[in-house]
Amino acid sequence: MTSSPWSERVVIRDGVRLACRDWGGSGPDVLLLHGLAGHAGEWDDTARLLRDSGHRVVALDQRGHGGSERHPGDVSRAAYVADVVTVVDELGLERPVLIGQSLGGSTAFLTAAAHPGLPRALVVVEAGPGGANPTVQEQIGSWLRAWPVPFPSREAAAAYLGNGTQPVGEGWARGLEERADGLWPRFDPEVMVRSLDEIATRAFWDEWAAVSCPTLAVLGQGERGGIIGGEEYAEMVRLRPALHGVGLPGTGHDVHLERPGTLHRLIVDFIRDTPTI
Repeated sequence: MTSSPWSERVVIRDGVRLACRDWGGSGPDVLLLHGLAGHAGEWDDTARLLRDSGHRVVALDQRGHGGSERHPGDVSRAAYVADVVTVVDELGLERPVLIGQSLGGSTAFLTAAAHPGLPRALVVVEAGPGGANPTVQEQIGSWLRAWPVPFPSREAAAAYLGNGTQPVGEGWARGLEERADGLWPRFDPEVMVRSLDEIATRAFWDEWAAVSCPTLAVLGQGERGGIIGGEEYAEMVRLRPALHGVGLPGTGHDVHLERPGTLHRLIVDFIRDTPTI
């Protein structure tokens, strides 16, 4: 049995347990934030590469996910942001680069907007300010409730969750919890649906425009497609002309699972070329 390359760190905020994977290493510091219904382990490949490139790396299980509190009372966007601020403070991260995918990207840029002195830089992967989407909760909720749980094996889970894309399926399957009768998600679908309350009713363009730190946006571009359309991205650039944007052909929404090596190189180059401000 081999020891884990990371250690678990637990932070408590207002009674809510927040579990982190601390990969160690030395700065510049990096905090990784996963997407809806995801888990910190999705970032394992990227985290390892970043640490080995000379970064202090921490990946957070956001509230309601993974090893963190499964049923938090507050799943507002403000609560997610406050969790990031507490983790940064408690774990001694110094002006970290905030890196988030999907809902984690939303958490990252909302944190940067509300606390401009906190991050050195921002990387949003398949995330943007969006627009009011009144059907998103029904769509996501129906998908999560339809999972054929318990899964009999990680192979079966990966085949179902990856929808033909092996790295994506394996990444999602790593987040499942083993019980006597099989493998179960480490989240409650109803909590996931509640966490989308604000996203269903409003956009976050004012917050996006308020971000002042250097920002890299990474977009999926493939048959499976990403979630950031051309009009949304054009508006992101209009509001923030200095935005660095990269589209990765042949990838979908889970860029960090499909191309961790490519994403790592983009992040490292971006951090290297970002002045300390």
